[in-house]
This record gives sequence, structure tokens and C-alpha cells, in this order.
Amino acid sequence: MEMTQEQLQMIMKQFVDLKERSPFYAKKFEGIDLSEIKSQEDFQKLPFTEKGDLREAYPMGLAAVPQEKIVRIHSSSGTTGTPVIIPYTQKDIDDWAIQFARCFEYAGCTKEDVIQVTPGYGLWTAGAGFQAGIERLGAMCLPMGPGNTPKQLQFMQDFGTTTLCATSSFALLLAEEIRKQGLKDKIQLKRGVIGSERWGEKMRQRIQDELGIELYDIYGLTEVYGPGIGINCKAGSAMHVWSDYVFVEVVDPKTGELLPDGEEGEIVLTTLQKEGAPLIRFRTHDLSRIVPGECECGSKHPRIDIITGRTDDMVKVRGCNIFPALIEECIAFTDGCSSEYQVYINNENGRDNLNLYFESDAPEDQWEKIEQNLATVFKAKLGMTPVPKAFHVGDLPRSEKKTKRIFDDRY
Repeated sequence: MEMTQEQLQMIMKQFVDLKERSPFYAKKFEGIDLSEIKSQEDFQKLPFTEKGDLREAYPMGLAAVPQEKIVRIHSSSGTTGTPVIIPYTQKDIDDWAIQFARCFEYAGCTKEDVIQVTPGYGLWTAGAGFQAGIERLGAMCLPMGPGNTPKQLQFMQDFGTTTLCATSSFALLLAEEIRKQGLKDKIQLKRGVIGSERWGEKMRQRIQDELGIELYDIYGLTEVYGPGIGINCKAGSAMHVWSDYVFVEVVDPKTGELLPDGEEGEIVLTTLQKEGAPLIRFRTHDLSRIVPGECECGSKHPRIDIITGRTDDMVKVRGCNIFPALIEECIAFTDGCSSEYQVYINNENGRDNLNLYFESDAPEDQWEKIEQNLATVFKAKLGMTPVPKAFHVGDLPRSEKKTKRIFDDRY
């Protein structure tokens, strides 16, 4: 992606005193004269920032402002390793709200909407970010947080919720409950703004069909404000990323070489206005591509495609590289498979086995044939044969947060 002159000027402005403000970058860019960065080519010679670098800065090593300017911290939602702590100034909070409000506008929300927030609050960025964007927009916010499905459904009816903010897993759980309880005619939902985890086309279609609503993918990560730095528009599934706040690159995950627009690789993000913890060339591990050309909606903000997975989501089984997105492709291609699945990998007598549990809404007497078809598709697409097993729709676990789908018991 070509850097605009405005983006280059914002980066150069940051670099004027970045080393003086940030001990983290003083060490990171030791021996590099940032005043010599005058072009995109110069910029792209700078080293990447890795998540491991951010962990090593715990607790407040990422701060690029005095502590009296920090008004809040958030932490990444990862469950392993030292937490990544991101400090925010008031400007960072305000800028995040501006970006999030823009997301709601792209989804068609106005001040007349009632928006129900089900992602978590606290150190995780999701709930707080959604709420700030809603308040900036001027709509009514129902700050529910996760869980308590009966209360979620009650408030949805009583307050006339028009927009649901959720992970895809919780959106599916709510959709299934609404169908089971026959509540579809009692709710006023128009749209869902979904984020925090990737989801396949079959899952998207199920939620959409069950609720009869439009669905929007929201993008973001704690290290770069949080969710809200991008969303898809009504013209398609690709997500606009706010180019006045974030610069996007896509690189080869193995070599780090820049890839041309349209080619899939790892997303690398640079913040353009962030004060508390600016990020320079941060490797997100998210896999996508920059969508070339202009969007039909007329927005000039660049687009990335739906996230297909993460570089650290990959598992290797019998020499084959397997991503959740590829598994979902196999399920989508096989008639009789519903959206939900789980994978269990183990090793017996030195041989890896991949057990693929999936839900089916077909009659049980057709399951054996569906299992055979799924195994054939899987072998053709991924190069190995799994052991598929069908279950009734609703039998596999549901989650109010993110759904864990791959369980690797080999290690």
C-alpha cells in the first residue's frame, strides 16, 4: 500500500522526539537516526515490533508520555505469557471513540439506535471501546457485558435493541436461543457488529438467517487502540481501516518482505497519532490482504479482506499446515455440515490423528455419507484424511466469549 503524504508527515512528526519520549524505542531503534526517515522506502527499512518486545516492556515500559498524562491502561486478552500493558492518554481515548463512532456510522447506526454491548469490560478493550463509540455517536448504549443470556434477551425486548455488539460465538448462542424461544417477532434487531474472533461463512449465514439482520465485521487489537480501527461497509465484506489513525502493510509471514496489494500475508500496523504507546511496524499475526482499488461506497479509507486466520493459529499434522479458515472451507463445501466444529489432535503409536467433530442438521441415516464426503474434501484441500464425526446441531459447546475450536493433545 502506498503511504500518503499526510501519513508520512504524521510519522515524521512522531519521529522528531520519539527516542527522547520512549525508552522502549530508544533501545529498539538504537543506532538508527529517525530524522533520516524521509520516505516510505526509508520507513520500511525499520525493524518490526513484535509482541514479544511488548511483553518484555511490562509493566509500563511502553509509555511514551509522563505518568501524569496516562488516564487508563488496557491489556491484551491473551491467556499465556506476560501481559501486554497498553497505556492511554485522554487524546488516545478520544481518538479511539472517534474511530469507533465512525464504525457504527458505516454500519448504518444513528442517534436513534439502541445498541447492546455484550463483549467484556475491564482490562480487555472490547466493552469500553464499544461503549465509547456509541456515546460519541449519541445513540443509547446498553452496557450489558458478557453472559446472562436470559437478561440479554429480556433487555433486547424491553429496550428495543436495534444493534447487537458481540463475538460471533455469543451472537450465534443468542440467535439459537431466540429461535428456540420463538422471540424473533418480539425483537427489533437490524444489525450486528461482530468482532474479537474470526468466523466462517456458514456461521455468518446462520446468524444472519436466524435473526434476519445485517452483519458487520469490526477489526482491531488491544495493542492498536482496540476494536474499532476498521469495519466493512454496506458495499462488501472487506474492512475499511481508518487511514488517518493507522498505516497498514502486508508482509510475507516467513521473510517479512513487503507484499503487493491483493496478495495475502501478515498485517503490519503503525499508529499515526497515538500518544501513550505508539506502535511502529507492529506484526499482528493476522492473515489478510489489502484489497486493491476504490470501494463502491466512495470511502477513501483503504480496505483489508476478512481475516482468514493467524500465523500462530496454524497446526502441523502429518506434515500438512492446517488453519481454522481451511477447516471452515471444507465444512462450507460439504453439504449437510452446519457451522460449528471442534478439532482434537492426538498422537498414537507415533502417528498423528485429527478428529473433526461437526454439527449436522441432516437426518442421522445420512451422517455416514456426510462424514465420508467431508473426509474426501478435507484430504483434497489440506492433504490429509481426518476422522470426522457428526453431531446434532446444538450438541457441541457454545461460548459467551470466544470459542476454542482446536485442541492439540500431542504436547
